[in-house]
Amino acid sequence: MRARVRAANARIYREKTMDTIPNKSLRLEDIPWPKDHRNPLDSFALTFDGYKECGSFEECARIANDARPATLTELRACLFFEQRRWRHFGVGPDEDAITYMWSLVERIRAKVLANDLV
Repeated sequence: MRARVRAANARIYREKTMDTIPNKSLRLEDIPWPKDHRNPLDSFALTFDGYKECGSFEECARIANDARPATLTELRACLFFEQRRWRHFGVGPDEDAITYMWSLVERIRAKVLANDLV
């Protein structure tokens, strides 16, 4: 039974991450605003495959756990990893995590506004 659930979750994850947006194509219209509900935040986080872009789960985790992202890639990797972390926990993020995730989104927005798309 657990294997079936894991397989279904993997399939859903693959389907969601098929609509990734490369940094160079990211537009302000793609970035949610804090007044949006959590679902748009989740959907936006999954427009970037942190595992692929960072080269591995371990590197994505290192960047996210270091919590000092500077580049757009690092910011998006942190947001992606937070979404995956809470999905793995099987519950929604707590208030501190939501605040942190929105702060990442605002920093992503600033990078896009500055055309700093690395």
